[in-house]
Amino acid sequence: MNGELKIISGSSNEPLAEAICDHLGSQLTPCLRDTFSDGEIRLEIQDNVRGCDVFVVQSISNPVNFNFMELSLMLDALKRASARRVTAVVPYYGYARQDRKVSPRAPISAKLIADFLTTAGMNRLVTIDLHAGQIQGFFDVPVDNIYAAPVLLENLRQREDDMVIVSPDAGGVERARAYAKRLNAGLAIVDKRRDKPNQAQAMHVIGEVKGKTAVVMDDMIDTAGTMTQAAKVLLEHGAKDVIACATHPVLSGPAIDRLEASAFSEVIVTNTLPVPPEKLKCKKIKVLSVAGILAKCIHNVHTESSVSVLFV
Repeated sequence: MNGELKIISGSSNEPLAEAICDHLGSQLTPCLRDTFSDGEIRLEIQDNVRGCDVFVVQSISNPVNFNFMELSLMLDALKRASARRVTAVVPYYGYARQDRKVSPRAPISAKLIADFLTTAGMNRLVTIDLHAGQIQGFFDVPVDNIYAAPVLLENLRQREDDMVIVSPDAGGVERARAYAKRLNAGLAIVDKRRDKPNQAQAMHVIGEVKGKTAVVMDDMIDTAGTMTQAAKVLLEHGAKDVIACATHPVLSGPAIDRLEASAFSEVIVTNTLPVPPEKLKCKKIKVLSVAGILAKCIHNVHTESSVSVLFV
């Protein structure tokens, strides 16, 4: 046994941390989070954690660098306070798209983040739907990359439409195929040409979508350029309805305006990232909670039970 279970929240997504505590029948461990006048982060764990099994809930999300630094300082504080084990619960792992060198003198940012968190005091990582599964190999500590699939599949199975699962690009085919298999649905791919970062040009559809409800499946919606262009092409190819489905609602820049003006009838996301009230004014967005699966994972890690039961 790893000592008493403690859950601490960073400032990126405290509502999710509170929902996890509700599932576990526990309370958040108090933590002072503030900034000095020059912008430096001031942080202090306000309860005894010596010998405890501590889980820190913090997404590396906007403001990305602030939330990453806050998480690192929390890990360091817990290490110095003699916590028995410190697990970082990072529902959204920022910098994951920078997982390889795309030019001769570019960093591999996702690897640097992994090294930084481990040095700061992280003994284990729990995350959801990594952008690239091989990022797990960047860590020298155990990584549990669990999936939001159970939550998203439950919602999709309630629909009686004749569905086809669509990957918005070639890189997401494996993900889309996994959902199509579990839903006994068809599979389609939107051929896409990307000219600049955060700008994509959708071209044509591989697969049969005519007369069906097309569910465009991706791990995240950032600026929504890829998603909205895919929706337009799918309608042009005869889809009767188009739904967007993604785990991480990054929703940066013009995303909300694009989704509002898009052909999507619904945009299904989870609460790995908080969706601000002003963005929820977009009536197409439906947010599902991953608190339950994160709570099960935390419970199983704490009790040394198998985490594989959470994979579908």
